[in-house]
Amino acid sequence: MGRIPDASIREIRSRVDIVDLVSRYVQLKKAGRNHTGLCPFHDEKTASFNVSPERQTFHCFGCQVGGDVFEFLTLHDNLTFPEAARSLARECGVEIPEESGDAEARGISERVFEANEIAQRVYVDQLASAEGEEARNYLARRGISDEDRRELGLGFAPDRWDTVTRALAQKKVEGSLGEQAGLLAPRKSGDGHYDRLRGRVTFPIYDVRRRIVGFGGRALGNDDGPKYLNTTESPVFRKRESFYGFPWALESIRRSRRAIVCEGYFDRIALHRAGIGEGLATCGTALTQEHGRNLRRRTQTAVLLFDGDQAGRNAMEKALEVLLPEGLRVRGALLPDGQDPDDFLTSKGPEALRALVDDAPDALELVIRRAVTAGVNTPAEKADAVAHVAPLLAVVADTVEREAYVRRLALATDSGEAAVAAIVRSTRQGRSATPEEAALSAPKPRREGPEERQLALLCHVLLRHPTLATPDLRGRIEASVPDDSWRRLALALVEAAAGGDVDADGAIDHFVLADRLEAEERTLLHATAAGAEALDPGARPELVAFDVLNWFERRGRARTRRQTTQRLREAGASQDPTALLAEKQRELDARRARAAAAKAAGVAQ
Repeated sequence: MGRIPDASIREIRSRVDIVDLVSRYVQLKKAGRNHTGLCPFHDEKTASFNVSPERQTFHCFGCQVGGDVFEFLTLHDNLTFPEAARSLARECGVEIPEESGDAEARGISERVFEANEIAQRVYVDQLASAEGEEARNYLARRGISDEDRRELGLGFAPDRWDTVTRALAQKKVEGSLGEQAGLLAPRKSGDGHYDRLRGRVTFPIYDVRRRIVGFGGRALGNDDGPKYLNTTESPVFRKRESFYGFPWALESIRRSRRAIVCEGYFDRIALHRAGIGEGLATCGTALTQEHGRNLRRRTQTAVLLFDGDQAGRNAMEKALEVLLPEGLRVRGALLPDGQDPDDFLTSKGPEALRALVDDAPDALELVIRRAVTAGVNTPAEKADAVAHVAPLLAVVADTVEREAYVRRLALATDSGEAAVAAIVRSTRQGRSATPEEAALSAPKPRREGPEERQLALLCHVLLRHPTLATPDLRGRIEASVPDDSWRRLALALVEAAAGGDVDADGAIDHFVLADRLEAEERTLLHATAAGAEALDPGARPELVAFDVLNWFERRGRARTRRQTTQRLREAGASQDPTALLAEKQRELDARRARAAAAKAAGVAQ
């Protein structure tokens, strides 16, 4: 793959706003000049992830990951730098010059996305064709209008073996890539490929960046094949973390502060038809831990909207096992027995479906209520009810909430609170720790000492005020500051200032500097760039730098005095102490001279 020109990188960086990009993945809150949220790169309950619109950088003070829009995308979506750059370039309209042969060398993920786009155009065109009449009639019977169909990108895979196979070949996409994308399956004879989805209405599955990762298909006929079939997992499609409904649900989730989770494509479409935008559906799999983490980074509340039969109730309890450990507050919408959201919308109308979701009670309360309904008249029945609910209470992340549910379960079953609490505690002790508990019990990073705090302050000043980076300041750093990552970063900032690596605001261009640093110094640079109010508003930067270096010089002189005194003690009567005494006197004279000069200048030494 050809090298992407620096001018293109700068243009992409100037057009893509990091707050907009990160907000697709993380629920951000304004905090002063910056935005904060839960880090998408490690499990946490307290937000330590910081996004700076001023510097166009992100930094997590928990796991120390940081960088710009390219770094965020490469880390979050597991892309190479060229893949991330080309993906952002398409979004913001930057044309990247391509060299001959680049198409063959492009990353597999990007080529899979292209194959999916080709398939999507085929499916949409086929639905609009004469051959798609049966599929259009089927969707109309399900209450889906032509406008909904176009907005949702629904399509039709004809009951033929080679519709997509031929379309990919015409675009010079090899069959092996179509197979990797999950669109095609290899023929048993080993000679070529055939379409995986046939005779089905198709549902494009997107990621949060509006890229098609896979497809779901609903059969039109009643043959022996499965009613629903997805394209297989691929380098970009992982069922255990994908939701049908992204990216359009993101804004509604932010506004409503909730996500509505349902089981099927038509269930999510029913919510859409009712004007409820925050609906998400799993893609042919039960909720997983990855789904739970995905939700937790965007909201605190999940509403489960599952079928009203026994299977739906069981699915709700399974979902609670996944969502509660992530710290989500879960509510359960009670559908009538035997109905799914699509049936309910058809029979009751959009207002009733909205009311059902808005009034959804606490899901754990529903589980307690159902457990009690089975009977709690005898000691055995009480024990059975508590045993049924206790595993769910055991995974509630918040201690206060967990204890409150223990009291409710004890009250509902007419059992002793202490006995119920003991059972829940025993259940917790017999399971693996949640990610949050593991994080709390993990060794805490070493706290910064006074030297690190002083150097962080110096780097903050140098980053934003490069005119202070004089040769004299460099000499003082080299002479008085012990060698570590912060010292190396400070000297790199001085070097960058001398080389004119300054941005439009007059600060060090830390994007340019970051490319020249080792990993540890680069992490410290991102932390410095993301730092909120490191200086008091009234502080003079030049005095801050002066004070920091004076602090190190004082420590150095004190260390020298201690060493000289120790040598005098050790010398004793075994050797002539004259030379050591003369050295000690020179130190005292120099100290008096500095104090006098400082007093005359009105500066503390």
